[in-house]
Amino acid sequence: MDVGTIHRLVAEGRYEFSKHAEREREADMISTTELEEALKRCDIIENYPDDPRWPSCLVLGFSGQRPIHAVCSVKRDPEELFLITVYDPSKRPEHWMDRYKRRRR
Repeated sequence: MDVGTIHRLVAEGRYEFSKHAEREREADMISTTELEEALKRCDIIENYPDDPRWPSCLVLGFSGQRPIHAVCSVKRDPEELFLITVYDPSKRPEHWMDRYKRRRR
């Protein structure tokens, strides 16, 4: 999965939320505007090529100073970004280090 594809699909408005992603986004009060801003400039921080559903990755982007994580995959027909989960890692600081780029062990 490449980050350029993620940036492009978000810029084109070609993305879809899983029910779980939508619930988590709402629970963390992340607006779609904030999410789009973060995803248009995100970086891949973990790859999950062997995910049983399909290859996916964890990305980190920022809306202003707010960090946003998303686990996503690219659907192929039609090409679209599928958001598996979306959340604000600053609400779970015990799990993250290095500005939300690495999991604590």
